[in-house]
Amino acid sequence: MSRAERESAARRIMERTPPRVPPDLGADAVRLGDRLLRRRALALRLAWLLLFAVTVAFTVWALTERPWVEPPSETTPPLTGW
Repeated sequence: MSRAERESAARRIMERTPPRVPPDLGADAVRLGDRLLRRRALALRLAWLLLFAVTVAFTVWALTERPWVEPPSETTPPLTGW
């Protein structure tokens, strides 16, 4: 297909009347977009809430267990030099 044929085919396509769009298509798109935004905002809030809960749980665990402290020895050192 030569360039002239492609240009004439493109012109024929552009000169056609556009297809009719349903009158409520815009309202449907707005409603769908609004629903998607609400779902995304809810998912973001839930993610932040989960992160906060995990942080609080870790902090409480760390303060009660104190994993940075060396555990006490379970055996006594040998008594020498008596």
